[in-house]
Amino acid sequence: METLTKYLAVALGGAAGAMLRYYLGETVLGRAFAPFPLATFVINVTGSFILGFFLTLATERLHISPHLRLAIAVGFVGAYTTFSTFEYETARLVEERFRLTAFLYVVLSFAVGFAAVWGGIFAARKLAGAPVTTVSEVQQFPLQPSRKAQNRSTPR
Repeated sequence: METLTKYLAVALGGAAGAMLRYYLGETVLGRAFAPFPLATFVINVTGSFILGFFLTLATERLHISPHLRLAIAVGFVGAYTTFSTFEYETARLVEERFRLTAFLYVVLSFAVGFAAVWGGIFAARKLAGAPVTTVSEVQQFPLQPSRKAQNRSTPR
């Protein structure tokens, strides 16, 4: 029974994500800036932000049920974001000789999507009143005395 409820959580989240994705594709985003696929770009960037924000809160600050995590992270964001569509649209742009547009689409999608994930992580930690970096990240880089301090402590 537990397994069935997990699948249902993913299915419900996926239905919501897919419907929002379809809706946004049918708006002016789907037609603006042709041939650049703005709707897919916006969907992937906002999906990256949502995933970064939600999973940061869910793993670092809030106790969220595993079913809700599955519904949002796997179901909703999985159906909402459009990597396969992104790949297809890029191939079509190349085929239609919009090579610069295809290049910009790939680079911007990666860079802005990556920044959006970090923006989501940052926003979640800020909202939770947590440090922007985790303790484990800070511990990876032990504090080194400044050169000025080293020069003062070195006998001359």
